[in-house]
Amino acid sequence: MKRIWVLLLPILLGGLLIAGTTPEVVKFDSMPAQLTNNAVVELKHHGSTHIFSFMGIGPKKTWDAVSNAAYSLDTDTEKWTVVHPVPGTAGRIAAVAAAVRDHAVLFGGYVLDAHGGGITVPDVNVYDAGGDRWLRGADIPRPVGDAAAGIYLNRYIYLIGGRSNSELLNTVQIYDAEKNRWLQGGTFPGTPVFGHAGAMLDDTIVYVDGAAKNAAAEKPTFVSVNECWIGKIDRKDLKVIHWSKLPNHPGTARYRIAAGASEKDQKIYFSGGSENPYLFTGIGYDGNPAEPSAMTFAFNVKTNKWETVNGNTPNPSMDHHGLVVIPEGLVVAGGMEKGQQVSARVSILPRTERTK
Repeated sequence: MKRIWVLLLPILLGGLLIAGTTPEVVKFDSMPAQLTNNAVVELKHHGSTHIFSFMGIGPKKTWDAVSNAAYSLDTDTEKWTVVHPVPGTAGRIAAVAAAVRDHAVLFGGYVLDAHGGGITVPDVNVYDAGGDRWLRGADIPRPVGDAAAGIYLNRYIYLIGGRSNSELLNTVQIYDAEKNRWLQGGTFPGTPVFGHAGAMLDDTIVYVDGAAKNAAAEKPTFVSVNECWIGKIDRKDLKVIHWSKLPNHPGTARYRIAAGASEKDQKIYFSGGSENPYLFTGIGYDGNPAEPSAMTFAFNVKTNKWETVNGNTPNPSMDHHGLVVIPEGLVVAGGMEKGQQVSARVSILPRTERTK
């Protein structure tokens, strides 16, 4: 009997050692409210990583369900707290956010009215996490919503394209967060779009898809665009961007994909979105309900190639403005799930490439 225990002891100890070194599964609480079309951004504060959600629209998906609420998730405690709401008489949808140093900067978006219409606003709101207060930045020269955003040198924020009321832009607007002023970055060669997704790593911008005006001049008003572009910022003049067209990414063209960059991985990640561009209700411009895609993919800046991360992502969602990359995975907060259901879910998706 003693001999059996002697033989089993190394096996048991080995099992305990393996169990002891298995990383703890991280699971964040749901957001304090069900929200979609919210702006999501990561901010380092007091040595901790915080994920912020700003504004968005609630489950009723009506003009009076738009929120100006702001929430902060401490990734250490895995808990959400309510922070000072975004200033203004009304909340907004389709705003985008970026973090510069210890501030989160929130740009534009749409204010809805009771008749189902809306107006694009030029607002720039700067959140000071240390004082839980909002400051006002210089207005966007051309008000915009549903733009893609990227950060350069931890100072300059690039707004790429987007929708300015009935006009779709192919311009790059650059916000100098240090001097609180705007620079013009010229135009990009791709189709003018809104609801596209992208991010920046070092001097490299990548954006994909979105919606454009229907060239056939018939319904639906807007259709999805199957275009992927990469831009390199000129080291001598940050207002100059050298654009090149990329091959199509894995999966089909989509609208309002969640996107975010990882400096450690040197990858820009994309997840979800819908093949069918839609109104804030989740119903497509073609009258059909939009549904989320289960595709998660990445652009590898080092290899200059696309990678499929997961073609069958659990609990897929759409209607996003931002994705945050943490060591544990890709964080997607809120959005619309199947059946156009507004969610409070916070998903952590694996960021490793799926093996075949």
